[in-house]
Amino acid sequence: MTVRTYLPRRGRVSKRQAAAIGDTDGLLLPASDDLLDLGEVFGGLPVLLEIGFGTGSATITMAATAPGLGILAVDVHTPGIGDLLFRAREKRLTNIRAIAGDGLVVADQMLPESALAGIRTFFPDPWPKARHRKRRLVTPANAALLASRTKVGGFWHLATDWQPYAEQMQEVLDASRQWTGGVIPRPTDRPITRYEATAIREHRSSTDLWYQRTKVS
Repeated sequence: MTVRTYLPRRGRVSKRQAAAIGDTDGLLLPASDDLLDLGEVFGGLPVLLEIGFGTGSATITMAATAPGLGILAVDVHTPGIGDLLFRAREKRLTNIRAIAGDGLVVADQMLPESALAGIRTFFPDPWPKARHRKRRLVTPANAALLASRTKVGGFWHLATDWQPYAEQMQEVLDASRQWTGGVIPRPTDRPITRYEATAIREHRSSTDLWYQRTKVS
């Protein structure tokens, strides 16, 4: 992966976050170029890849309401990783694992083909400037990569508060023979993320898209 799809953010890591990251109970997996055995890691649960989770509050809520689904949560923001791990342990959730890194790199290097039951990408960086749009996560190449890691019938749920990006997401995925779907009403069981809360305060509406992996390889 040569094009970065996220804006690096620096943030002070609190003692609580550092302690959560330093815990050796196995919730934080090391980034590597070795394939993960998701069946072993999650005890046979179907696994969902979450690319970017911010502070992790929405991830925790969704993991708590779906204990039969394993969540592999990937983000580059160290304080957010610490928050996610702390909350997961506080609520005694065993169906979450985290990786500090780029979700696309993890998908490319660490996930076997057809390994995922689904993918969630909520409020990725919209890269609004025209010269930066090549950095958006939803591109034909990235859609093909993620399709290759998703089982037939698996899903990709996306959400954004940036309407031009929602339109591009739909354009890219509608053009792919590996995904079928489109815009859906906002699911009532999707928690409001920190980014969405900001969008609401700034009077921007959000768009949810749901695509399913087709049989075409």
